Amino acid sequence: MRWELILFLVGLVGIPLGCLLPLSRLPLLPNDKLLHFVAFGGMAWMAGRLVAPGVHALLALAAVLVASWAIELLQNHVPGRHFCWRDMAANGAGVACAGLLLTLAHF
Repeated sequence: MRWELILFLVGLVGIPLGCLLPLSRLPLLPNDKLLHFVAFGGMAWMAGRLVAPGVHALLALAAVLVASWAIELLQNHVPGRHFCWRDMAANGAGVACAGLLLTLAHF
């Protein structure tokens, strides 16, 4: 199994679990926006590496961005958590950077 697939599957389970924990259960975390950037940028990178370049990679990046939006919406139903546009901006920036890196890696 490719390492990208393993990391993608770990993220597929771990990121939503971490994002949907009630606030009272969260440990003290470093910069929240940096975590969002790295988590969703990393997922986008792995998703882009798992598919063919071009349209497939673009769709994979879009899927990660939509998933991050869905997770943010679900946080409205978690005690102490809520949708945050700044988190979405960090998610989007991570996905965009992953897309840029994927594009540069194919040249």
